[in-house]
Amino acid sequence: MIFKKSAVITLAALIAAGVALGLCAGALASSSSASASAGEKVIVIDAGHGGVDAGVLGRTSSVKESDINLAVARKLQGYFSEAGFSVVMTRSSNGGLYGVPNSGFKMRDMKKRREIIEGSGAEMVISVHQNFCPLPSRRGAQVFFRQGSETGKELADSIQSALNDMPECVKKTDALTGDYYILKCTESPSVIVECGFLSNAEDEALLSTEEYRTKIAYAVFKGAVSYYG
Repeated sequence: MIFKKSAVITLAALIAAGVALGLCAGALASSSSASASAGEKVIVIDAGHGGVDAGVLGRTSSVKESDINLAVARKLQGYFSEAGFSVVMTRSSNGGLYGVPNSGFKMRDMKKRREIIEGSGAEMVISVHQNFCPLPSRRGAQVFFRQGSETGKELADSIQSALNDMPECVKKTDALTGDYYILKCTESPSVIVECGFLSNAEDEALLSTEEYRTKIAYAVFKGAVSYYG
C-alpha cells in the first residue's frame, strides 16, 4: 500500500521511541463531516454507543461502556492525528447519533455511523467497545473482523498482537470473526476492539483509569500502523 513518506517517518519514530505515555492526546481533529485531502490516509474511529445507549455497565462501579469507549477513542484520535493521518470520529461527544431517543433509535444510530463511514473515504475503521460476560473470570482485550475480509483479518491480527504484548495481558488470544453491522459499512479493513470485560473486576479497575486507557489506545494505534508496515 502507498503511504505518505512523512507519515511513515513519524510513525517509525513514535514506535521506536516508545513514546506511548508521553504523546499528547491532541486536540480534536476532523469532525464527522470531514473529508480527506488527496494522498491522506483516512482513519475512522467509532466510539460505540452513546446517549441513552450506555452499552454495558461495570459490575462493581457501574461505569458506562459508552464513556470508556469515547475516552479511548479520543486518545486514539490524538495518536493518529499526531502521526499525520486524517481522522474522522463518528461520535465526539457523550451523545448518541440517533436524534430523538424514541422507537428505533438504535438502528438510526447505526445507520448514521454507516453514513459517516461511507462519506469519509475511510481506509480503515476502528470501532471501540467494552465486553461483558456472565462468567466474571473472563477478561482481556479481543479484536473482531468481518468473515471473508482478508485485509480486515490482517488488521485485526496486527492489533490483537499488540494487545497481547501488553504487560497486563493475562492470556494471549487470536482475532475472531464477528457478524457485526459496523464491520459491513465499508470494504476497507474494519475491526471492533473490545478493550476488556466490564464484568471482570480486574479489567473494570484498569479501564476506569486514564493511565490504562492511554496504554490500550497506544497498543491499538501501534497495531494499526504496523498493518501498513
